[in-house]
Amino acid sequence: MITTAPADFRATLPAGGRLIGLDVGTKTIGTALCDAGWSFASPAELVRRTKFSKDKTALQALIAVQQVKGIVIGLPLNLDGTDSPRTQSTRAFARNMADLGFPILLWDERWSTVAVERTLIEQDFSRARRAEMIDNMAAAHILQAAIDALVNA
Repeated sequence: MITTAPADFRATLPAGGRLIGLDVGTKTIGTALCDAGWSFASPAELVRRTKFSKDKTALQALIAVQQVKGIVIGLPLNLDGTDSPRTQSTRAFARNMADLGFPILLWDERWSTVAVERTLIEQDFSRARRAEMIDNMAAAHILQAAIDALVNA
């Protein structure tokens, strides 16, 4: 099941469970994980994009090791809420991940990278350090927003 509705996603996970958040980019996939009680999200490992089959295998291994029950994928909408080519690509990525058998929540990620970048700048990280951290931090930002909505749904 792929949905944009937190209530529908939550209904598929009545006992909760760990979730993985994904920030799908053209060169990397940032990942984040949350605890089983949906309290907090933390950055996890960065997956360098190659072929989709290899990317999927790397994500599948992380999902298995971490005993993940559901997937949250950041959906890069335009500022006016419409789809862009990146949105369509992310939806296709989600459809290709669906055969793993986990419920998938597509979460509006507008402003997530900007918010994370501002935080990293405020913490005085160098440009190089920000570049290596931003995708996983964005995935954590996306996942945290989603679990906050799930807890309040």
